Amino acid sequence: MTSSTLSAPRSAPATSAVPDQHGVNLYTSDPGLQALLSVYLLPDVLAHLTPLFERLGALAGGRLDDLAHTADTHPPELAYRTRSGQDVQHIIKHPAYVEMERLAFGDFALAAMSHRSDVLGWPGQLPNTVKYALTYLFVQAEFGLCCPVSMTDSLTRTLKKFGSAELVERYLPALTSLNLDELAQGAMFMTEQAAGSDISATETVARPDPHNPGAWLLTGDKWFCSNPDAALAMVLAHVDGGPAGMKGVSLFLLPRTLPDGTANSYRIVRLKDKLGTRSMASGEIQLEDARAWLVGEQGRGFVQMADMVNNSRLSNGVRAAGLMRRAVSEAFFIARHRVAFGKTLVEMPLMRRQLLKLLLPSEQARTMVFQTAQALRLADGGHADAAPLARILTPLIKFRACRDARKVTGDAMEVRGGCGYIEEWSDPRLVRDAHLGSIWEGTSNIVALDVIRAIRREDALTALQAHWQHLLEASTSTVDASLRSTLQQLMTQTTALAATAVADGGEVLARRAASALYHLTSAIAMVWEAAQMTTSAAHPQQAQRLQLARWVVQHRLLPQDPLSAALPDDEAVTALFF
Repeated sequence: MTSSTLSAPRSAPATSAVPDQHGVNLYTSDPGLQALLSVYLLPDVLAHLTPLFERLGALAGGRLDDLAHTADTHPPELAYRTRSGQDVQHIIKHPAYVEMERLAFGDFALAAMSHRSDVLGWPGQLPNTVKYALTYLFVQAEFGLCCPVSMTDSLTRTLKKFGSAELVERYLPALTSLNLDELAQGAMFMTEQAAGSDISATETVARPDPHNPGAWLLTGDKWFCSNPDAALAMVLAHVDGGPAGMKGVSLFLLPRTLPDGTANSYRIVRLKDKLGTRSMASGEIQLEDARAWLVGEQGRGFVQMADMVNNSRLSNGVRAAGLMRRAVSEAFFIARHRVAFGKTLVEMPLMRRQLLKLLLPSEQARTMVFQTAQALRLADGGHADAAPLARILTPLIKFRACRDARKVTGDAMEVRGGCGYIEEWSDPRLVRDAHLGSIWEGTSNIVALDVIRAIRREDALTALQAHWQHLLEASTSTVDASLRSTLQQLMTQTTALAATAVADGGEVLARRAASALYHLTSAIAMVWEAAQMTTSAAHPQQAQRLQLARWVVQHRLLPQDPLSAALPDDEAVTALFF
């Protein structure tokens, strides 16, 4: 089977009454994204990468979308033996998935970009904003593969940060290869039946390997392992004879193939039959004295793994933002081209209001993507104030954007009507994939509590307050006195809510506080973005950004009367978006 026959074209004929935007470039058709990139990227970087964004936009709206649909309907299979009876496990991936791997890991360097200074034709290290912008476009077509991409990137980051020089030298070249045949993909094996979010309950045991000084032997079962045939995995285990609880948990690097070329001693028991991310394999792992190497300090496994988890959480927020953007773009396209009762849907006031209700959380999420990426870049560059800011922004976007994606993708499906419920269209896949975000790398409760933990332990709220003030001070040219006063008042109220949630007995407010912090941050950041657009080619987007900020304040932060008969915004305001 050749790649060109993997999926038949799914575009509707020009005369069809069913609008289909398949084939639309998802970058060039998104002026909002172009405007934001002009704010967050230096002009020379953006000029260099614009052809690449355009290429990926075309792929995401066409060929990549076809591949994703094919891979979703042909999930991976686990082969236990060779045809000659050798006990050699391997996962059979559909050619469509393999082609997407070559695009993600190779052509666009999504996993290696943060660890190499020679990718995408740029002479030097690209800012991580580029990686997240490309991922944002990629995930609008394919969500599942972005998990192995993120885990490979995150494992590499954690290995470089905590691993020994010997381990880094041994594995870094393969982890950052752009050649799929030489690439070592990454994974994390944390979850056990008794230890989901409660890592202290980890039952996998690590013992020193008596025959290989410096190596350890791991024994136990890991219950949910995505990318289970990855070349390398970070694994949490209790050191035999060590202290109970979290202090006894250490982090280990587990290779699938040992340095001498033999297979390591663990098995994939079975693959999971999942609601979403069907293109990508997830399985159960049984460790049988599997050889591994300690990463970082013994007994600090969770602290070190948290670095990998937090990086993955940001990626998870990026993916949620991408899913919402794809759902919103589909809904707007349908509304502009579907005719009912003699009008296009977008001419109908109620439909316009529903579309704007989809647009708002989508735009909040991508503002938060760029804000968090910027904070992470500064933190990695040694800016002390940026570290606690990145620490709180990461769980904020993971918590709120992933929850919003579930509703946005579901409501966008309704705009398409009955066709939206059919698996030939993208809507069902978006809905199924969106539900993973609130579970992967921490459920909503766990992540909301992590926001509280960041405030308690790292004074992250102080950093966030300073960031709010900085953004407002840099926005004097665009924010009017009334909006500024409202935002200042909301800063006081939101800070008080967060302080109550942090106090003893206040954790029941963690979700409310996390939502308030997210909404206020996105509103202030949108005002700042609008101010930056006055000096860029994105100026036509300024009015939209300011109105989005006002809507966040009005609909997400201020009290609402559910029985009010007041009409929504006038036509002049609504017309900004249609």
